[in-house]
Amino acid sequence: MAGSGIGGMKEIKEIIDFATKHNIKVDIEVISMDYVNKAMERLEKADVRYRFVFDIGITLAATKP
Repeated sequence: MAGSGIGGMKEIKEIIDFATKHNIKVDIEVISMDYVNKAMERLEKADVRYRFVFDIGITLAATKP
């Protein structure tokens, strides 16, 4: 797992704006945090087509009463 290697919030906003302006799309697989172990197994098996993006909102929403 890694964090952002492109800079702070200002730089992230600039690159997102650039990608939006130029219709640049990325291929990702959004997963919840409870899928982390399975994701690691898939990485070990080279069974990953796209980058994983952890959506902690999915996990947090599932834990709310």
